[in-house]
Amino acid sequence: MTKDLGLYIEVAAALPVFGTYTYRLPAALRPRAAAGCRVLVPFGSRRVTGYILGSAAQTRPETIKDVIDLLDSEALFSEALIPFFRWIADYYLHPLGEVIRGALPSGLNLYEYNLLAINDEACPLPHEGRLSSLERDILACLRKGACRLKDLQSHLDRPVPGALLQAMVKCGWVVRRKALRGGRTRPKTAKLVRRVPSPPTGIRMTPQRQAILALFDTQDELPLAVIRQTVPGAAAIVRTMARRGLVEVVEAAVYRDPFGDPILPDHPPELTAEQQTALEQIAAAREQGFAAILLDGVTGSGKTEIYLQAAAETIRRRQNVLVLVPEIALISQTERRFRARFGEQVAVLHSGLSTGERLDQWQRIRGQGIPIVIGARSAIFAPLEHIGLIVVDEEHDGAYKQETGLRYSARDLATVRARMSACPVILGSATPSVQSYFNHQRGKFKRIRLNHRVQDQTLPAVTVLDLRKIQNERGVRKYLTAELLDAIGENLERQEQTLVFLNRRGYANYPVCSACGTTLKCRHCSITLTYHQRANAYRCHYCGYSRAALANCPQCNSDKIWRYGLGTEKLEEFLQRYFPSARVARLDRDTTRRKGGLLSILKKLRRGEIDILIGTQMVAKGHDYPNITLVGVVCADSTLNFPDFRSGERTFQLLAQVAGRAGRGDRPGRVILQTYTPEHFIIAAARQQDFARFYTDEIEYRRELGYPPYCRMVQLLVTGRDANRTAQAARALGQAIQASLPRESQVGGRIVIQGPVEAAMHRMAGRYRWQILLRGPSAAGLNRLVRNLLHGDGPRYERGGVKVFVDVDPLFMM
Repeated sequence: MTKDLGLYIEVAAALPVFGTYTYRLPAALRPRAAAGCRVLVPFGSRRVTGYILGSAAQTRPETIKDVIDLLDSEALFSEALIPFFRWIADYYLHPLGEVIRGALPSGLNLYEYNLLAINDEACPLPHEGRLSSLERDILACLRKGACRLKDLQSHLDRPVPGALLQAMVKCGWVVRRKALRGGRTRPKTAKLVRRVPSPPTGIRMTPQRQAILALFDTQDELPLAVIRQTVPGAAAIVRTMARRGLVEVVEAAVYRDPFGDPILPDHPPELTAEQQTALEQIAAAREQGFAAILLDGVTGSGKTEIYLQAAAETIRRRQNVLVLVPEIALISQTERRFRARFGEQVAVLHSGLSTGERLDQWQRIRGQGIPIVIGARSAIFAPLEHIGLIVVDEEHDGAYKQETGLRYSARDLATVRARMSACPVILGSATPSVQSYFNHQRGKFKRIRLNHRVQDQTLPAVTVLDLRKIQNERGVRKYLTAELLDAIGENLERQEQTLVFLNRRGYANYPVCSACGTTLKCRHCSITLTYHQRANAYRCHYCGYSRAALANCPQCNSDKIWRYGLGTEKLEEFLQRYFPSARVARLDRDTTRRKGGLLSILKKLRRGEIDILIGTQMVAKGHDYPNITLVGVVCADSTLNFPDFRSGERTFQLLAQVAGRAGRGDRPGRVILQTYTPEHFIIAAARQQDFARFYTDEIEYRRELGYPPYCRMVQLLVTGRDANRTAQAARALGQAIQASLPRESQVGGRIVIQGPVEAAMHRMAGRYRWQILLRGPSAAGLNRLVRNLLHGDGPRYERGGVKVFVDVDPLFMM
């Protein structure tokens, strides 16, 4: 039974506006309304979707508008999630309605928009001779049907002045109408056929009718689709049987199954002494309520088995489990392990699902009490209640940070949600983030260390090779040492699998004109295009801009374009030629773009149908394939020199993780790491897989510069299509911050401002980009400063197409 909300309710509008609003709930809607339901409400001159947060205090009745409609028969999320949403909105300085909209499955909300149409009630239109050419084109287009202004301009392939449209409306030729759009994602339904307990007698039973009724000997209802597979022409026969009272046909909700092949159940293996000790420490922490546990174990040390057994204990206590993994590529493996242990008690949430599948999984969790949810970063919003355990696997991974819209960190939110749920959160990694290890040293996190692989497997032997010795070779051979090629050949002879890591997709990443030396750059971004041979086109990896491979130099019109550099596509071509009998495959964003592409490649790898797998960082994350005994890193320096203070941390983690893919079975593994800087401390630490050595050097560097974790940071990203307006807005915002610093520093400690400066990627997707970095000792002080500047009573910086994006605890500084 729903709680009576009363006459007034608090609503968060699904719009980029701060604050919540009070609406009057009509008596007809009151019995079904509950916190967590969507409502259609008037907002200014529009109708928009809002979310009920609860009852609202009585206010001036004459200013309150009525709710138009209730859009849900039951709540989409529980009342217990609302404080979590409020915390996110406050910490990340993001509108509450937008936070909730991003948390829910996409495609649910309704929005009102304007349509332009011919005025059917108008007097006859003026003779075409009295109309301008643009007016004639507008009316001709609208005679085909009403449309939005942007669709009209797209059809005409030219801008339509607002003053002209207003004049045509005033003359009565054109009218503006309002319409609702959205709400495309709905539960899927299917016809179910049910047996009638007491069917009428005296009806002739044909063989087909008898065959259909025989299907109900073991169950009371069946999907019509199943009956049609058994009895030809079943649809028409069932309709007749329903009319005569032999069966009943109903529409019922069905779930779109996102899982792959059936999985055989498994049984818990015997634990190592380290695993048993870890579970005992987790059990002790559970009794305290909230606890943040850093599970720091070498690759292959059995962290997943600890997750599984901790989850089993949580379910035994009648509580629920939330498991986060950084990439969709890892969800398949983790989901298989959990389904083998827990069967149908598992649901998944990630962006690889269709909108319908995601809605179905959401409703399974919300309505059927599924106790285990596995997903990527957005699964942190799963509508679970009574959470008893949260797991963040590969907690160091940057994929947990959302880089558009609401810029949240799912790892950090996991800690917040665990605290609100009074339950432990396990942060697992073989290469912990500097932030998490720092929190352990400060006493905020409890550390559990796993020093050994399971089944006495040894860590792979790592060999470092100097690429400078072959830099004068031609073509691909300047990137592949003879030692690496020989090792791949030996692995093929032993019928063992090889993983070759290159963190750069495409064929060639540096196309340059041989006549004038001009590089081919993206039209919308300040970045060089990458040549993709299979698509026979140059592409931008940031905005998707594409240019035909036959295009000439934009500077001198020469058709002689040299394609320098190495990508996974060129490496795949070379290795297939060099080892003609080998089965070579590639795992990157290009080969996994289609739905099911990723799972198809991973299944082939698991079945031994791939000898050499070439991949980007997608292959470095937690995969467990026992027959991979050799890992080759083509260029260990590719991420080392980025203009970002975390580039060293990312490089160490990436190298240590990809090295950990080797030797996870009965046979020992080997890693060949090629580099131009073998003497760099990051390379040396990765070679020895020595996190302590890396951390000691890295944390001292952070302390000297005053970077996180020794401070909190907020990034203000100012973007716009006009270079001058964007620069002016960034400088004005910078000056306003400088003026506010003395006052804020007295309240929240010393705040340091860096910038405004042009971003390293100065132009992206047609928008110019400027950065301002704010550093201070407390997140509250930084948030207060930014909130007062952007949402206070001062000047507005978002004008003339300029946008200001706030990124609290930024991860990528490009």
